[in-house]
Amino acid sequence: MNARILASARKHGIADEDILHAFRNAIFEVTDDDIMMLIGPNRHGNLIEIALIRVENGFLIIHAMQARKKYLK
Repeated sequence: MNARILASARKHGIADEDILHAFRNAIFEVTDDDIMMLIGPNRHGNLIEIALIRVENGFLIIHAMQARKKYLK
């Protein structure tokens, strides 16, 4: 799967490599309208959340941060 990280996903200081690791190793998914939220581990095993939008040739990653409790239930 092709994924492009947008500048907005870097707002919380998550490294691109960690964002992509979580994307490739997601353990939980929630879809709300056109936005998909994934929960996955960064390279150190800490869970982060990422938000993406499906586009014609893959995904645009628009958000990344430490996973919030509402997604860890």
